[in-house]
Amino acid sequence: MPNLSPFCTKLETYLRVSETAHTVEPAQLTKTPRGKIPYLELDGRVLADSQHIIEELERRAAQPLDAGLSDLDRASGRMVRRTLEEATYFFGVRLRWIEDEGWPLLATELKKLLPGPAKLLAPPLIRRKVTQMLRGQGTGRHSLEEINHMLADDWAAVATILGDKPFLLGDAPRTVDCTVYAFLEAVLGFPAKSPARTAVGGHANLVAYRQRFRDRWWSDLPASAS
Repeated sequence: MPNLSPFCTKLETYLRVSETAHTVEPAQLTKTPRGKIPYLELDGRVLADSQHIIEELERRAAQPLDAGLSDLDRASGRMVRRTLEEATYFFGVRLRWIEDEGWPLLATELKKLLPGPAKLLAPPLIRRKVTQMLRGQGTGRHSLEEINHMLADDWAAVATILGDKPFLLGDAPRTVDCTVYAFLEAVLGFPAKSPARTAVGGHANLVAYRQRFRDRWWSDLPASAS
């Protein structure tokens, strides 16, 4: 996977697709005003939130990815993006952080990022905090069967909108495609088995869409095992 965080993958994919010169560096959470990643250092400013960053870069771009989109396409792209980021995202968090199939895989990767004793102490504490967050948000109150069903339905809707087009809104990649690709990697690139992952992988157009991005903009990634 490009990154464990779909929001980091989204932003870096935008930078690659738009051919925006950039350098990727390890995050320092003390630098970002919201305490989250990704963030961008630009002209002496620190910008937070992947979508706000992309919108700022689009305003500055000589050739914005979304130039020429109709109002209907902009609205459609927004609805797909908001669905993935504000609903589907939490289903993925549940499958990674809470369920027994996903947590051991995620914990192994987390330990690689943590120093010394934190490798043992921090992951269970973060997991407990995420569990509380998901219950407050609502996703933690659903059954696992319901979670898998809702995640699969979200992606079935995206597959229907994509159809046989190369990209979500037509022949050219737009900013929404950076989100779609990132969240598709978050499902198909994370190796925990689940009915939802199987269902998403059953959409041939989504699998081909993901591969197009990997071939064209992420060829430096190892070959996908999914």
